[in-house]
Order: sequence, then C-alpha cells, then structure tokens
Amino acid sequence: MNTTNPVSTGKEPSLAIVGLGYVGLPLSLQFARSGMTVIGLDIDGKKVDALNASQSYIHHILPATIAEQVAAGRFSASVDFSRVREVQAVIICVPTPLNKNREPDISYILQTGEAIAPHLQRGQLVVLESTTYPGTTDEDLRQVLEKGSGLKAGTDFHLAFSPEREDPGNPDSKVALIPKVVGGLTPECLEKAAALYGVAIQKIVKVSSCRTAEATKLLENIFRGVNIALVNELKMVYGAMDIDVWEVINAAKTKPFGFMPFYPGPGLGGHCIPIDPFYLTWKAREYGQSTRFIELAGEVNTAMPEWVVQRVAEALNFNTKPIKGSRVLIVGLAYKANVDDDRESPSYILLQKLKDRGAEVAYYDPYVPVIRPSREHSHWAGTKSVAWNQKTIGSFDVVLISTAHANVNYTELSQWAPLIVDTRNALAGVGTRPGQLWKA
Repeated sequence: MNTTNPVSTGKEPSLAIVGLGYVGLPLSLQFARSGMTVIGLDIDGKKVDALNASQSYIHHILPATIAEQVAAGRFSASVDFSRVREVQAVIICVPTPLNKNREPDISYILQTGEAIAPHLQRGQLVVLESTTYPGTTDEDLRQVLEKGSGLKAGTDFHLAFSPEREDPGNPDSKVALIPKVVGGLTPECLEKAAALYGVAIQKIVKVSSCRTAEATKLLENIFRGVNIALVNELKMVYGAMDIDVWEVINAAKTKPFGFMPFYPGPGLGGHCIPIDPFYLTWKAREYGQSTRFIELAGEVNTAMPEWVVQRVAEALNFNTKPIKGSRVLIVGLAYKANVDDDRESPSYILLQKLKDRGAEVAYYDPYVPVIRPSREHSHWAGTKSVAWNQKTIGSFDVVLISTAHANVNYTELSQWAPLIVDTRNALAGVGTRPGQLWKA
C-alpha cells in the first residue's frame, strides 16, 4: 500500500470522513489503522460522543477496535465541519435514499457539500462515495462546492468519486482487501484520489471519469437486483409445480462454470439494492432511454412481501385460522443475516401488511432488540423484540422467518412453534412435524 502523503508534502497525512454510518465508520478506522489522522464528521452528536468514548453503535464493529485508534490519536469524531480546514482530503459517505415518489434524493450530498464548501482549501481533495446516478459528482456536487468555496474544481481543488463496497455480516470481508474503483474529474484528480486510497487499500482500480465510477456501482447493484428478482419469480413458478427452488439452486451451483447462485427471499432490503437501480432508471429518462429489465426486476421484488403474506394466510387457513386475530411472529428484522442494519428491510413491510389484515404482530431479532427511530418506520420506533423462550414462541399462531440469522436456534424454533413459514430455507436439515413447515 502507498504510504506517501496523498495530497501534499510537509504535513502529517490527515483526512476527514463525513458520515459515520455503516460505510463511513469502517473506512475511517481502516485509514486510521494505516497511519492517517482521521476526523470523523457527523451531524448526529450522539454518534460523535459515542465514538469519542470508544463506544460502538454498529454490531460488527467492536468498541476495542475504536478504542485502539482513539487512544493512538489517529481517530476522533466531531460535529464541527469547519475542521475540514485541518485536513488534506475529505471523503463523503452520506445516505442517498429515494423520496416519497421513489425518485433520487441527493439532498444529503448537497447539504454536505454546502457544509464543507466554506472551509475548502486550495489543493484539497474531495471524494464522494455515496451511491448515486452518473453526473452527481461532476455536476451537482461540483456546483455546490465551487459556489460555496469560490474555488474551481480540477484547478484549485481535486474532485473524485469512489463507490463504497461494504459487505456487512461477511466475516471474510475486509475493507483493505476489497478493490477500490476510483474516477476523477481530471487525470490529476484521479491520481490524487488513487494515492489517497492506496494508503489504506491494497488494490486501486482507476477508471476514466467520475461518471464511469458512479455507473460501476450501479451496475454492481443492478446485477444483484435483477438476478434476485429472477430467483424470486422462479420460487413462485416452481412452488406452483411443487418443486423446491432451494434444491434446484443447490443443484445448479455445482456447475463449475456459467452459473452464479442467487437466493430468493421475502423482498429486498438494505440501503443499496432496493434503491440504487432506480437512480439509473430516473437518470435514463433524461436521455430518452428506458430501463425495462431494471423496472421489471423492481416490480417482481416489490411484490414478494404480498406473496409471502398470502403464504402465511394459506398456512393459517390450512390450520383453520384466519389472519385476522392470529398472533404472528416475524423472526429477523434486519435486512440481512448477522447484521443489525434494518434499513429498507422487507420485514417492516411484512409487519405492516399483516397488521393491516388484522393480525397481532411482533418480532424477534437478537441484533435489533429495540426498533430505532427512522425516516421510513417511525411509527414502529420503541417496539421491542420478544423474548426467546418456549412459552413466548409457542404463544404465536405462526412464525414467519424473514431473515435467517445464524445465532437463532432453529431446532428450538421447530420444537416450540406450532406453524412456521420459512422464506430463507433456514430450517433445511431441521426436523419438523407434518404440516408445520411452509416455504415461501
């Protein structure tokens, strides 16, 4: 890895990372471990206070990992964006959600640009990591930075885009080992950004422009979204034929070439796959282009929660019970196994759909003991996970497995629950009673 100063000489290498969530915090710690002085900036004072006290609010990041860098003086957090003046480079890692009309919302990017622009110095590097549509960096963010700073991108300061590639819940995923795609506004911007990431990450993949780097991230997530939609559709088709799609996938993946396994579920979750494809769909319209594969995949994946609820209704009906008045427990609130990230989780959609049908709903998730306030699901905030014991689990009419955490005891679940609807094949190999297990 490159250990030279990535921006200028005569100064200790320093960096500010804006947004200390699931992307910004791991990246901050990796740069700190690599010897850079990192200032983490966030508008959430509670996060800042927690980090400076060496406390973690992300399950897979241990407090000891934070404490090591804080104690060494290589990492600190702040709400003071004027501290951008102290560093040589700034990396922006803020959310890019969809608005209520399912259109791209880059307001967090633009607000961050407005916050740091007055403090930009000549020679500094600004890199955007937030997933977005092509043109955001060299048009929208550039305009905000130039207007607020009086400096010119590519001449007075450097500007680049490098998409995040976090894989939460995967113990084999290490920030330093994941190749980093980088695109710059100018060739010099590219070299400055590549040198910066080279301090902390082993392999740098240079591309010709910010837009190419932005498009790369969209392709990665669209690829997953389309293929998940395919197996979700096949799950319904094969289910009607009394064929187990999980058995089919496990057999198909033995082929050593030309096949990559994707797995069905109750819908899409997380901050990337349910959202990012629609950034390209929206931008494509500006160029008179349609994105039929992306939109069809979105329709299939969006329809999955309703299909799952119908399977719950069928399972209950088989046991002579209606959804209305039944007690339904959802196992797994996080969008992905073995993480505490519940953003865009289909479990919330399932909770709401079941409640709307008159069911009494609750959830169990060891990673999400209490539902935190959020933009999308504020009315569920404060709801607590139920206890894991025979009396509690056995009191529900049906258990719906939405996320298959590895630390859930599925043998106990099969012994305690009268009826189970499994969307994740979590009970594969676990003994169940006749009529107890329904796959969805």
